[in-house]
Amino acid sequence: MPVPVPGTPSLLRAINDRAALEALLARGPLTRPQISDLTGLSKPTASQLLARLEQAGLVVRDGVREGLPGRTAELYRINGAAAHVAGADVTPARIRVSVADLAGTVVAEHTLPTPGRTGVDVVARMAAALDGAAAAAGLTRDRLDRAVVGIQGAVDPATGRLGYAPHIPGWHIPDLVDTLSDGLGVRVAIENDVNLAALAERAGGRAEGAADFVLLWVADGVGMAVVLNGTPHRGATGGAGEIGYMPAVGAPLMRDVRRTHTGGVHSVTGGAAVLKLMREHGFRGRDAATALARAAADVQTAGRRTATDAGARAERALTELATRLGATLATVVAVIDPALVVLTGDVLRAGGEPLRARVEQHLHSLTIPRPAVRLSTVQGNPVLAGALQQALRETRDEVFTTTVP
Repeated sequence: MPVPVPGTPSLLRAINDRAALEALLARGPLTRPQISDLTGLSKPTASQLLARLEQAGLVVRDGVREGLPGRTAELYRINGAAAHVAGADVTPARIRVSVADLAGTVVAEHTLPTPGRTGVDVVARMAAALDGAAAAAGLTRDRLDRAVVGIQGAVDPATGRLGYAPHIPGWHIPDLVDTLSDGLGVRVAIENDVNLAALAERAGGRAEGAADFVLLWVADGVGMAVVLNGTPHRGATGGAGEIGYMPAVGAPLMRDVRRTHTGGVHSVTGGAAVLKLMREHGFRGRDAATALARAAADVQTAGRRTATDAGARAERALTELATRLGATLATVVAVIDPALVVLTGDVLRAGGEPLRARVEQHLHSLTIPRPAVRLSTVQGNPVLAGALQQALRETRDEVFTTTVP
């Protein structure tokens, strides 16, 4: 049996510092007495702690709190300028980058159009995207602590190559992560875009606090994140959740599934398939999300008055799509048995509550486990939100444990 190692003064200080910094992150500016109460430290110890963190550049004074009994109390907050991170969302058409400070405040965004072509220098592209975002934040690229890149694919941990992404040229190079990190002078991590959306959902969306859940993403293509014990499950080659390539009931078997958006599930629930289904029922739009939103609106309108022909057509369209989605999810639920299913992506968001309710109904009719089905509540770009969440978590783990002795 190992012998417990007594806590050293420096270790105890580090633990107390971390507790105070986490309290400031969660609750905003706090006074010394408030920090003392939240951490359980004595007021003199809290004062020493704040002086130490101020010297380390991790907290700054933020005015005073008036109107309370006794002496006016100074407020302290996290010094956001102590570190900056970047999150990136890569698609075939563009790279979108956000920069956040240590407090989690987004201070700049930049979008670099990237028309698809062969012979792409991926390091040069990412450098231009990060430089644009850093400049908008009043920084240079070397001031970024790290960057987390979300992409429509997955890096195989055994080979270091990007897989499941034939539609994104230039990114299929050996040792992709190391090549980017060395070329950019910034620590880089690459993560599947849907996994990052799941992180954002768990941090502040429908999956907040959920340990086991799946997130289904439908836009042009179809993807899924599988979260087990609070951590995205990536699989042996990084491809866990690439259900677009999975055979689907009612769809012909595709033998060459390496071609993007050609697999069974893609062919019945991807953007092109949804647009075709909506048009078959008389709902037009420039894309699947627009056509589906019109059908969902007609279902809601029909529910408030006497049924109309448009309402009946919309009901048939949504029921058919919900049946396809329910059958797809039933296969996953039978294997994973998640507590929750979250629906997201432009298409599923466009279907709104009418589609969600029908998906849940059809899923529950096909499975013994009956997980709740919920629509995502993450605002803005969930891939960028998840990328920043991951980058901030890793940076804070480092910064919050390197205060002065």
